[in-house]
Amino acid sequence: MATEPVLAAFELAVLQRDRSVRWRVLSGYWELTKPEVNFLIAMTTVAAFCLGSPKPFVHFPWFLFLNTLLGTVLVASGAGALNQLIERRFDAQMRRTSRRPIAAGRIEPIHALVFGTILSFTGVLYLAMAASLAASLLALLTLTTYLFLYTPLKRRTPWCTLVGAFPGAMPVLIGYVAATGKLDSEAWQLYAILFLWQFPHFMAIAWMYRKDYARAGYEVLPLGKEKARFMGWQSVLPALALVSVALAPMASRHANPLFAMGTLLLSLGFLYFAARLALIRSNQSARRLLLVSILYLPLAFLLLVLAKS
Repeated sequence: MATEPVLAAFELAVLQRDRSVRWRVLSGYWELTKPEVNFLIAMTTVAAFCLGSPKPFVHFPWFLFLNTLLGTVLVASGAGALNQLIERRFDAQMRRTSRRPIAAGRIEPIHALVFGTILSFTGVLYLAMAASLAASLLALLTLTTYLFLYTPLKRRTPWCTLVGAFPGAMPVLIGYVAATGKLDSEAWQLYAILFLWQFPHFMAIAWMYRKDYARAGYEVLPLGKEKARFMGWQSVLPALALVSVALAPMASRHANPLFAMGTLLLSLGFLYFAARLALIRSNQSARRLLLVSILYLPLAFLLLVLAKS
């Protein structure tokens, strides 16, 4: 019949539209998990697990490793979704975050609540059953402090970065305790690296988007003249402390001196860009520090793993 080609074309258009809608929904849920943040979390967890293992590349406990990584990423994904749920009204007021799935209206808040809750508690329970109870408890502590302490403080005080750095550095402890069953000096050294790294990293973001944050009512930087000074100290002092932490492996007899020296030089480079932002205070300097911070973390942990192997 003459109408059959028309009907076929109509059905094809409907099918393509349905596929497009499903794809937008799936991509929205994927964005809710903050995959770019999860990459750094997964990377630091992997490095900490490898460093905690007595012989990282001989008789490696792959099953435990994969369980730890999966559980940690599930908790982090759930935390990312719930964080966006809590901040949805403020995200909508910022150019940087206005396209996030909940803020843009692509995902309903109730659906995000269910999704984030399932991911979070599945990850916590999975760690308890498949990795270790200590790792599970650390993940639960990270989740609660991130959502119920750091997140609301972002609208109350510029010292929220300090508070947020504590749960932000927890993934290394989760990976390490899953591998060893304990938290020794090496675990706390890794924690110190991730803890200190967060300050220059976030100050670069805060300075680049300071008008955006102010528009949405976030107090990540002080008002007035103190803003630049606060940003400078929170960038330089932690980066300077990172250099001291990087010297620790060089004092160990078991560390490869070549890779230990590489970690030190990397930390000095990070300090240089942090100091440059503190002095010049431009968006370009902030962008460079942000890029260097993203490169610094995986390279520093890679060198630490190589230094021990």
